[in-house]
Amino acid sequence: MGTISSDAVKAKTGKGWDDWFAILDRAGAAHWPHKETAAWLGSTHGAPPWWRQMITVEYERARGLREVHQKTGGFSASISRTLIAPVGNVYALWADPKQRNKWLGAEPTIRKATEDRSIRITWPDGTNVDVMFYPKGELKMQLTVEHARLADAAAVESQKAFWSAAIARLKALLP
Repeated sequence: MGTISSDAVKAKTGKGWDDWFAILDRAGAAHWPHKETAAWLGSTHGAPPWWRQMITVEYERARGLREVHQKTGGFSASISRTLIAPVGNVYALWADPKQRNKWLGAEPTIRKATEDRSIRITWPDGTNVDVMFYPKGELKMQLTVEHARLADAAAVESQKAFWSAAIARLKALLP
C-alpha cells in the first residue's frame, strides 16, 4: 500500500492502513467524493490535514477509485533533475522565449513567473505545467516539473518521456 508503511501510518495516526480502510468501508466512503472523505477523517477521527489526504488517496487507490498519478483534476506527470548550474542560468533558459524555443519545442503561455523560483505555464493543449527551481549551493540546483490535468495514465507516460528529453536538451545548453 503506497510508499508509506502501515507501521509509519499507525505511528502518526494511531491506526494502520488495514484499520483505516476498514473504518472507511464501514462508513461507506467508497461512494463519497474525495473532499467529503478527507473532511470526515478530520472531523470524525481527528486525522491531521496531510494524513487525511494521504489516507483518502490510498483508500481510493486500494478500492480502484483512483489510479496512480491520478488527482482530482486529472492525471499528473512529475520529474525532478539535479543540474550542475546556478539557478539563475537555468531559470533564464526557461524565462527567455528565444532560449526556451531552442530546447523546448513548444510555445507555452507563461501565466506567472517568480524569478529563480517558479514558473507557471499553460501548455498549448490547455494543461498546466509548474516548474520549480531549488538552489543546492552556488553551482547546483534541483529542477522539478509537474505537468497536470492530463487525460489519462498513457498521457502521464508520454509527458514523462517528453520532459525527460526536453530537460536533457536544456542541460546540453548549460555552460
